Amino acid sequence: MSAERPSLPPVRLNSEAELARDALAAPLFVRAVRLARWAGPDSRVGAGGELAEDQLPAAAEHLALPADEDGAAYASEAWRLAVDTGLLDVTDPEEGEGGEGTGGDAEGTVTAGENLALLTGGSPQDVLSIWLDGLDAVHADATAPVLDDFADLVGEDGSIDFDALDWDPEAEAEFLDGVLGNLYLLTLADNGAGEGPVPLPALAASMIVPDDMGEPTDDILEQVSEAMMRLDDQFRLLEPIGIVEYHPVDEALLVEEGEAADASAAGADDEDVTRYGMVKLTPLGLYGIRARMLEAGVDAPAVGDLAGKGADVLLDGIAHYPESAARAEVKLWLAGHGGEGAVAAAAELLAAARGTDEGAPLRRLHCQQALALAGPEAEPAVRAVLGDPELGGLSRVWLAERGAADVPAPPEDMIFWLAIDTIAAQLDAEGELDELQGLVEGLSAQHSGFFDEVWRVDHPATAEVLEAMGRLHSDKKAAKDARKAAFKARSRAGG
Repeated sequence: MSAERPSLPPVRLNSEAELARDALAAPLFVRAVRLARWAGPDSRVGAGGELAEDQLPAAAEHLALPADEDGAAYASEAWRLAVDTGLLDVTDPEEGEGGEGTGGDAEGTVTAGENLALLTGGSPQDVLSIWLDGLDAVHADATAPVLDDFADLVGEDGSIDFDALDWDPEAEAEFLDGVLGNLYLLTLADNGAGEGPVPLPALAASMIVPDDMGEPTDDILEQVSEAMMRLDDQFRLLEPIGIVEYHPVDEALLVEEGEAADASAAGADDEDVTRYGMVKLTPLGLYGIRARMLEAGVDAPAVGDLAGKGADVLLDGIAHYPESAARAEVKLWLAGHGGEGAVAAAAELLAAARGTDEGAPLRRLHCQQALALAGPEAEPAVRAVLGDPELGGLSRVWLAERGAADVPAPPEDMIFWLAIDTIAAQLDAEGELDELQGLVEGLSAQHSGFFDEVWRVDHPATAEVLEAMGRLHSDKKAAKDARKAAFKARSRAGG
C-alpha cells in the first residue's frame, strides 16, 4: 500500500573507529603495511609493480614467514596489496632500461605512498577507504582464473590465448558478489538471528539450485559441488583481508577420485557439516560488502542513515524496518534533537504523520511508536493536536498510556476513524496473521453495532479495511457484516 520497500533490511554497523581498528588488524593488511614501511631505495620492482623475485625471501623474513615458496608467495601477495592500496608508489621502469646485468628485465623504484601516513595520521574514514581499495583488489584476485598450466596458454609468438581460459571475468565477479550478497542477507535474517556461520554447501546451492526445484538433479548437484570448490579457494583468499571467518573444506574431501584417503579421513564423521566448509561475515565484512553494494547501486540501508533527515523521511524510511531496527533508528533521530528539542521533534513527527495517501496510516503508527520513545517532554506537542481529526486519536492514546490528566474523551467518529487507521497500518506492515486477526476482532468487539456505523468513516482505506476484516474475522456473522459494510463504504465513495 505504501512506499517502495528497501531491497535489504537495515544493517547495524559498528562505529567507524571500531571498523578502522578491525581493518588495521586484518592479517593481509598488516603484512602490507609492514612491507610498505620496510621498502626502501634498494627495493626493485618489475613492470607490473611486483617486488623483484630475488628480494622476496628478504620480504618474507621481515614478515616472519617461512623461508620457502609459500612464504615468498604470501610476501608477494602483501606487496601487491601495498601497491594496490597506495601504501607504496611505484615508478615504472624506463623503456630500454635493463641489460646484461639484469637479464634484460627493466626495473623500477618504489617510495612510500601518501596513504601510508594516513593510517596513523588520518581519520577512521581514511583508513576504511584505503581498506576498501584493498578489498577490491583481493576480490579481483579471488575471481581471477585458475591457471593449472600457464605454458599451455602461451602461443609460439609469446602471446597469451585468453580464449583458451574459458573465463568470463564479469560472470565470475557477478557470481562471487551474489554469494557475498546472500551471505550478507543471511547474516541480517530475523533481526540478526542469522549471525552464525553458514555451511558452504548451502551458500553454493543458493546460487545454483532454482527456487522452484524440489529434488536437485545430478547435474545440479555437480554444479553445486564445483561451486563449493571454487568458493573454498575464494574464501581462503578473502579471509586474510578481514571480511569473513572461514573454516575451510576438509582437505580429505578434496582427494581426487581413485586416490586413497589418509587414515584421519577414514575415521571422519560424514555427518559433520563443518567438514564441507563454514563461513561467517565479520562486522568489517558487513561494512565492506554493504559498501560494494552501495557502489553497485543496491539499496542497502544502515541504522543511522536517517538520523539527520527530516521526520517525513524518517517515518517513510522505517516503514518496513524490523521493529528493533526501527526503534534504534528513532532513538538516534531523537538523540540528534537533544532533550531541549524534544517538543520540536515531537511536533515535527506529528506534522509528518498527517496525510491521506496510502502510506499515511503506517506513518501514523510509526509516529505513535516514535513518540513513545520521546519521553514525557513531548506532551505539549501531543496536546496541541488533540483536536486534529487525523492525530487526535493517537494523541489521546499516548496521553492515556502515560496516565496524563485532563484527557478529553474522543468523539465517536474519531474512535471509528482511529480503528480504521490502525487496521490499515497493520495491513500495510504485513505483520503476523494471528496478531492482525486479534486486532480486527478486538476492535470490532469494543463497540456494539460496529459494522453498522464504521462504513460511514471518512477515511480513504475504509472499504479496503472492512473487506480485510471480512476475510480475517473468525466469527462468520461478524465477517458477513464486515463484507456488507465494505459494500456500503464503496457505494458511499462512488466506487
